[in-house]
Amino acid sequence: MPKERSILLIEDNLAIARQVVDFLEGLGWNVDFASSGQLGIKLALNAQFNVILLDLNLPDTDGLAVCQAIKEQAQRNQPILMVTARDAFEDKAKGFGHGADDYLTKPYDLRELALRCEALSRRPELHRDSLLIEGGLRVDMRAMTAHWQQTLIPLTGIGLKLLSELLVAHPYPVSRSDLISTIWGADPPESNALKSHIYSLRKVLEHVSGRQLLFTISNVGYQLKGLD
Repeated sequence: MPKERSILLIEDNLAIARQVVDFLEGLGWNVDFASSGQLGIKLALNAQFNVILLDLNLPDTDGLAVCQAIKEQAQRNQPILMVTARDAFEDKAKGFGHGADDYLTKPYDLRELALRCEALSRRPELHRDSLLIEGGLRVDMRAMTAHWQQTLIPLTGIGLKLLSELLVAHPYPVSRSDLISTIWGADPPESNALKSHIYSLRKVLEHVSGRQLLFTISNVGYQLKGLD
């Protein structure tokens, strides 16, 4: 688990870094600092942080490559906020395409930077292990695959997200409203969409395992059982 209120700042401009560190530490954050991309990658892979602040213009490695390396190699997902002077839409698209969770352009208000760090640190889906294992069920969110024992479970993207949410909550149920919010956010689909995806997920789990694993809990939501 990450240290409480911990941030890794990857920034080669020492004046900017000092300003950011002083401001965030004044708000109670614990800030580690790396002045190069390679050192940033090393620190990110050897410790857990609530948020990583990543500049793109680094002396040794482009920040996009740093972001991708951390997202691909870290055992646990860590939220990355790109902080850069690159403000074109194409640059933002590349940033999110390489795994950024948020993007802030320079110059910025330090108060906004702090607010974005707070928001990212509160999003539990950004702090999960990439590999989820419970009994015979295994979900690898980095590879975007799921297995029952040694059998690959053929799932859609939404099916995989649903299964990961249910597996994280196991052995407890997940409410319908929480699943809808996590999968579709502020733009939920028609009322029967979740029910339809749950039905498909239940059937495919029964097919690969030979038993029922996904149950409907009346007036609550859905729950995985019998994974051992």
